[in-house]
Amino acid sequence: MTVAPDPARASADAQAAAARAGVTVRPLATAEMGDAASLLAAIWGTATIEPPLMVALAHTGAYVAGAFEGERLVGVCVGYFSTPLGEALHSHVAGVDPAAGRRGIGLALKLHQRAWCLERGLTRITWTFDPLVSRNASFNINRLGVAIAEYLVDFYGQMSDGVNAGQGSDRLLASWPLDRDLPEAAAQASADEAEPRASALLSIAEDGQPHPHVPDPSAQYLSVAVPPDIEALRRADPHGAARWRGAVRGALAPLIEGGRSVAGFHDHRYLLENR
Repeated sequence: MTVAPDPARASADAQAAAARAGVTVRPLATAEMGDAASLLAAIWGTATIEPPLMVALAHTGAYVAGAFEGERLVGVCVGYFSTPLGEALHSHVAGVDPAAGRRGIGLALKLHQRAWCLERGLTRITWTFDPLVSRNASFNINRLGVAIAEYLVDFYGQMSDGVNAGQGSDRLLASWPLDRDLPEAAAQASADEAEPRASALLSIAEDGQPHPHVPDPSAQYLSVAVPPDIEALRRADPHGAARWRGAVRGALAPLIEGGRSVAGFHDHRYLLENR
């Protein structure tokens, strides 16, 4: 369903997404900040944001919300205002309890955040995500319709949490325009099924390792592959995962820095306009 870019329609769509996911999404009370910090720490294997900071952010009007299954907190999302002031929110962290299952809780949180922003006159949300995490790339680019604004090399420096330790912290900066409709479900499904004419710059070799190519300059798109499940690869073969970090950085960063737009994410491949 297309979401009209107005607060009332966005709020209705957020509520519908929450109902489908079986949760209620709302701002967190001060007494709930400790549970929120504990949930995020459990997801990442280390503290990501302390309760006093969440309290301070909420007190100053920032976005601090949670998804509840009954009385149980199963998702958290925290964001704060960014420049241009009065136009944008930066979503710093969002996480869903893995035990809650993949049933749309993350989408419910993002659509609640979208409605919250539109009610306050904001028209853009930004956040960062790891370019190697295929499911996040698909969700952000195909489901939400974000644009990729930058490739940020080792953005956070060395990280010590259970997800990112020893793997570098390259990130893509997502920029989500709120003053337009979400992608149509039918169009999204069609894009997922299509086989766009793309020339590979980086593909997956038979042994699962990155395989570079010299692309065809006449192709409509250039493609940069990522592993289907980098998180599993990091557990099984950290050195192989690190090779993927370097390969994707070497292929994708220059294209984005050179002004090419990410046109989609298909079959574990970033598709970039070849111009």
